[in-house]
Amino acid sequence: MTMLPRLPPVRELIKLYGLSAQSQLGQNFILDKNITDKIARSAHLTPETPLAVEVGPGPGLLTRSILDAGVQRVVAIEKDKRFLPTLTQLAEASGGRLSIIQGDALDVLSSASYQNMLGSLLTTPGATGSRPLHIMGNLPFNVASPLLLQWLHRSAEKVGLFGLGAPVWMTLMFQKEVGERLEALPSTEHRGRISVMAQSLCKVKTVYQVPSTVFVPRPKVDAAVVQLTPQHTELTGQTYTVLENILRYYFTKRRKTMGHSTKRLIKDVPQVAPLMPELEALVDMMLRPENVTNEQFIQMALLFNQHGINMFLK
Repeated sequence: MTMLPRLPPVRELIKLYGLSAQSQLGQNFILDKNITDKIARSAHLTPETPLAVEVGPGPGLLTRSILDAGVQRVVAIEKDKRFLPTLTQLAEASGGRLSIIQGDALDVLSSASYQNMLGSLLTTPGATGSRPLHIMGNLPFNVASPLLLQWLHRSAEKVGLFGLGAPVWMTLMFQKEVGERLEALPSTEHRGRISVMAQSLCKVKTVYQVPSTVFVPRPKVDAAVVQLTPQHTELTGQTYTVLENILRYYFTKRRKTMGHSTKRLIKDVPQVAPLMPELEALVDMMLRPENVTNEQFIQMALLFNQHGINMFLK
């Protein structure tokens, strides 16, 4: 396994380049490599991992841990140009394994043009087999959930990094509360729309709890590293959008029963009325949305899409 040469501590580089976390961007640094090494281990990175894409590397400590895990190729996507000197120094020390892209992570991971570029970085392009590609990141708390939802859509559509023919594992940092919502099961306290959105495509598991004390500056809340690994689903890009619309409608009225909300929906969308027998066979209409299973919501989305009811909630 290729190890990095001895490098200056990240704390020294931060002082050298006058770097600081900007609260308006939701930035919080981790400066303890023991912590970033644990995050890298929790992602199950190995020297057989073909590609890891790190989002928002900042000064690059997690990047070092990913490289030290032996990953064959690493792409760091950083929007803030202040961090480019430290990342460039790390790239020069990586033996050609690290590439830096300044830009928006959503564009890089979603667009067809970048899909070809990312594919070209694989040791054997198009032949990763069952070895997963990875997205990792200590995401700014204020954009973490929107970013994840966009990537889930791209996963369902199989575009960008998600269209290279290999499974994509996402190991991402969230506020602890968001992590609890992501993995919440039916009929539990934190169950919500994002729970179903994530679990309908992925197995979701919190793999590491990160106390607020390890961040600089210290945030008001603890964090959680959550891993999302793809699982078989009947959903496509189109039906995943229908699912999101259904979830937005029902969870906006989360204290109402499914039957109550469906009756209101029929008033706005009369074509739902003929589907009531099938909907009642799928879901107990006396349940509230948080009590409904992922599979039941998925079957609702497939049924609505089958009957051309797919844009009514936008």
